[in-house]
Amino acid sequence: MRICIDIGGTKTLIAWLDEAGEIVTSIKFETPKEYADLVLAVAKALEGKPKSDGTIVIGAPGKIDRHHGKVIGFGNLPWKNVPLQADLEAKLGSPVRIENDANLAGLGEYYALNEHPHQCLYLTVSTGIGGGVVTDGRLDPEHLDSEPGEMLIEHNGQLVMFEKLASGSAIVRDYGKRASDLNDPASWHEICAILAHGIINILSMFKPNYIIIGGGVGTHFSKYKDILGEELKKIKPPLVDIPRIVQASRPEEAVILGAWQLAKQLDGEA
Repeated sequence: MRICIDIGGTKTLIAWLDEAGEIVTSIKFETPKEYADLVLAVAKALEGKPKSDGTIVIGAPGKIDRHHGKVIGFGNLPWKNVPLQADLEAKLGSPVRIENDANLAGLGEYYALNEHPHQCLYLTVSTGIGGGVVTDGRLDPEHLDSEPGEMLIEHNGQLVMFEKLASGSAIVRDYGKRASDLNDPASWHEICAILAHGIINILSMFKPNYIIIGGGVGTHFSKYKDILGEELKKIKPPLVDIPRIVQASRPEEAVILGAWQLAKQLDGEA
């Protein structure tokens, strides 16, 4: 049995997975506002429960200092340079590894594909825009710290961060509706025109076989899949190929499933 943890800005999920990578049981609770309370809450949730057979992998939002086991910036939580790995190893008595949650989600979604391509790009479009690159079944070391949401896009004569224009937060700001409630094709054409610019910029640098769209906006991919395809074709440079673009298949568990895969790899079992 392996324990994997997904620490989000609002919720924290702890899951126990069997040797087949299936979630046997899980615990979810609101992520505490204070870092010290988070460490205590995780330790309390695991108290008296089965221990992990190997490394506990934890997904966290933000930038990771993997060498020192710290989270440098914790997404939309005001925690800086927190020694999450050491603190939880001391509490749990098991080896711990921290990884960016979008990277782990990408790894989990890669293994959920019907085929395992050479390379895939995972884009999570939710409050912001994050991403991860998986190459031959492993997190690509060249892209561990990539931040596609911070890419600059020209918009109305100004350079603006990608996630300020095309994230779930941007959709609510500009259209007054969440992606779940937005059904106007004209609005989706405007959103996808910006998404397409960001994706084409990425594809100009490297050529994944798949792009997987996750996050809250990705959950509604069927609304704009064809529209996004149209917008990509409009601006595609001659030497840039558009790979297959698919919806994330297990968005709620992707981080946990990716954490399970990484734990096996770290422990030499995959």
